[in-house]
Amino acid sequence: MDVDPKAFDVAKLPTIAKDDATVKKKLEEAKKKPTGDRGVLFLGRIPHGFYEEQMKAYFSQFGNVTRLRVSRNKKTGQSKHYGFIEFDSSSVAKIVADTMDNYLLHGHLLQCKLIPKEEVHPELWIGANRKWRAVPADQLTRAKHNKKREEEDRENIAKRLVKRQNQRKRKLEQLGIKYDFEAVGYVSHHLIPCPIFL
Repeated sequence: MDVDPKAFDVAKLPTIAKDDATVKKKLEEAKKKPTGDRGVLFLGRIPHGFYEEQMKAYFSQFGNVTRLRVSRNKKTGQSKHYGFIEFDSSSVAKIVADTMDNYLLHGHLLQCKLIPKEEVHPELWIGANRKWRAVPADQLTRAKHNKKREEEDRENIAKRLVKRQNQRKRKLEQLGIKYDFEAVGYVSHHLIPCPIFL
């Protein structure tokens, strides 16, 4: 996978656990007494460039990240600026939520909330821990262009083409140019191009 040019360097971000002695102490105590259940966090207002790889690298300073998922647009693959992260211990997740909520990260106040165990949706982790491959723009454009169109859509396209053709015709007439559009143009109520273009 190519490195996203928008992704920022996690090594340059401040490491909270190392800089803040109280957080470090709380984490050490939580790791000594691990809870049997896992803790899930909601992350909101995620900045551009803070994707799966960077997120895992950054949050690993607190403890073992078992799963994470950044919510993305199904068509474009762009981040929706929120995601979910799971730690192997709910006590560690609680400390992370308290520490990282309203943390300023690249101009965004990060929202970090602990999700109660009973509110974690069973389908939350579909597509988790996968490296995201961006869909090439030309592939998206081709799919949009080649999609099957309904009769109403085709009629609207035909109307637009005829409207543009008439505008061009008027402009040419204003300039004193006489041009016969009928041979190569579109017929007003049906989209019938000249055989030259077929």
